[in-house]
Amino acid sequence: MGCCGGGHALLFLAAAVAACVALAAAQEPNTDAYFVTGFFSKLGRPAPSSSGAGGVCAWPGVSCDGEARVVAFSAAGMGLAGAIPEDTVGKLARLQVLDLSGNRLTALPNDLWELGASLRALNLSGNAIRGALPNNVGNFARLQAFDISHNAFTGSLPQALGSIAGLQVLNTSHNQFQGQVPSAVIFGCGNLVAMDLSGNALDGDLPDLSPLRSLAYLNLSGNRLRGSAIGAFLEQLRVIDLSNNRISGLNFSSGYAGSALMYLDLSGNELLGEFNVAGRFRNLRHVNLAHNHLSNANLLVSLGEISELEYVNLSSTGLHGQIPPQFSSRLVGLKVLDLSRNNISGVVPDMSPLRLRVLDLSVNNLTGEIPVALVKKLASMERFNFSYNNLTVCASELSPEAFAAAFAKSRNDCPIAVNPDSIKKRRGRRKGVKLALAVVLSLFFSILGLLCLAVACRRRRKRCDTLPVVKQVSFKEEPAVSGPFSFQTDSTTWVADVKVATSVPVVIFEKPLLSFTFADLMAATSNFDRGTLLAEGRFGPVYRGFLPGGIQVAVKVLVHGSVMEDQDAARELERLGRIKHPNLVPLTGYCLAGDQRITIYEYMENGNLHNLLHDLPLGVQTTEDWSADTWEDNVAGVATEIITPEGTATWMFRHKIALGAARALAFLHHGCIPQIVHRDVKAILHRSSPSQRTP
Repeated sequence: MGCCGGGHALLFLAAAVAACVALAAAQEPNTDAYFVTGFFSKLGRPAPSSSGAGGVCAWPGVSCDGEARVVAFSAAGMGLAGAIPEDTVGKLARLQVLDLSGNRLTALPNDLWELGASLRALNLSGNAIRGALPNNVGNFARLQAFDISHNAFTGSLPQALGSIAGLQVLNTSHNQFQGQVPSAVIFGCGNLVAMDLSGNALDGDLPDLSPLRSLAYLNLSGNRLRGSAIGAFLEQLRVIDLSNNRISGLNFSSGYAGSALMYLDLSGNELLGEFNVAGRFRNLRHVNLAHNHLSNANLLVSLGEISELEYVNLSSTGLHGQIPPQFSSRLVGLKVLDLSRNNISGVVPDMSPLRLRVLDLSVNNLTGEIPVALVKKLASMERFNFSYNNLTVCASELSPEAFAAAFAKSRNDCPIAVNPDSIKKRRGRRKGVKLALAVVLSLFFSILGLLCLAVACRRRRKRCDTLPVVKQVSFKEEPAVSGPFSFQTDSTTWVADVKVATSVPVVIFEKPLLSFTFADLMAATSNFDRGTLLAEGRFGPVYRGFLPGGIQVAVKVLVHGSVMEDQDAARELERLGRIKHPNLVPLTGYCLAGDQRITIYEYMENGNLHNLLHDLPLGVQTTEDWSADTWEDNVAGVATEIITPEGTATWMFRHKIALGAARALAFLHHGCIPQIVHRDVKAILHRSSPSQRTP
């Protein structure tokens, strides 16, 4: 125990001695430790603490050479405020790297320029240093990286910068420098790799930068430079940013290919005329030409050949023409596309194969329908805008607010609203075509729960005793209009017009893999024989049929079907096929057979609404007169019920039918976009069974 205790005592003594030596070294004048300690103390900060015998060389942000002399000092982001004190960092004779960025320093010390013999990297960015940058900066003969960005320097950039022959990185951005780009820098700093003079007030003509043969990064944005930009397009440059200046000319030399260029921003200038990229910039990934006055219609086509593009912004450039299809096939890596505020016409191509995160086509002359595949991809994008065009779109996944923001002045062609209660009533009425009206009129009234309470209903009319409990009724309306062809001959006239029945497809919406043809429809309806006729009215007859696989359907032949072209008719029918509501018979498919338009519906096996309103369901027998039944009777000014319990049940049954019909009409009038207006309400087949539905 004694030995161990003695060992600990020795260690403690050694540590104490080392600490004393370090403290003494820090207090010894004209040493690096003294200067670094003074830097912190004069700025009102305690010096960093460290353990061991390393002294100042062990402090955070301090690096030393083999002779314990400071060669790198960093006090970045420490919240230091005030002027950089004299006789501190400026006295570190072997200092090679000085980083004081991200503080609130306001002025430079006079002895800073004494570091010229050793300093290679100086970073004073992100401070509040004011005043002119003196010509003493030329003392830094060995400087390779000079960053004074995001300060408040004023005056002109000193010509003395051109004497730093080994300078590779020059960043004076976001200050208040004025005047022209120093010609001495262009001719004297031939080793420059990156030059950023952006965010100042530099003016004059953009100089010829061809002497800077090593320059790969150039940013002169946010100044007042004018003239031609041709002098900035060096073959070795990878980044060129000349945005937000007053540059007006750009004519590439015939030998310029720009094969190294990856980033190009010329936005916010005064460029006029054509911007010819044909055969150039094969490695370009980012191009921004927004807010110029370009006139060539082939720019989009040329850009479509640059397969590496990820960002394209041509907003407000006066572009015209159409969006080329190769944008979808070639630019597979495109993430941002902004073509807003131009004169682009034509249709929106399907750009769903692209990796787009931002798509802005607003304020153009685009027409037609936005591809469904592209609309489905919008939900995964960060931002999109199609406003102020002449477009048609169905974007049912979007809220009304999102739709209004992204599709202003576009036509919402969704047949059904996601939330009908949240949609404002529109005063306008869409102009429909006869085909749409004919199909919609056959969609009304699949009434809920007509047979749910059928056992409790009373018979109001005498019924034949031979009527079975459940029977498919072939109800025939009085044919006010018989149609343009005679059905008395089993439709042989128009069926004969279809030359090859097996070549005419039948489209089934929810079963696209089923391969039916018009021949299957003919076989299912016995060549549209009157023996399969369910009903006949002003818009055409309805036949019952069995398609292959035992699929029972109702087939309607539209008498006004030929007023539309096949493509328009197919588009309209597919939209109507998306209408779903419990009180509407669903359209499940269609067939375009010659001039005929044939719609296919789900077969309603429980009978016909007309007969259910007039006959008792489920075969309940009664001959009791119900003509005197009323909901109420006024006795001495007081309404009282006088009907029997059975009569009440019958009227409740009819009341539920009325509610179902009202729901269907309300949905068509207010739940669909655009709204659908009926002209001929009829009693058609109903689909609910007592065990499945309730009103």
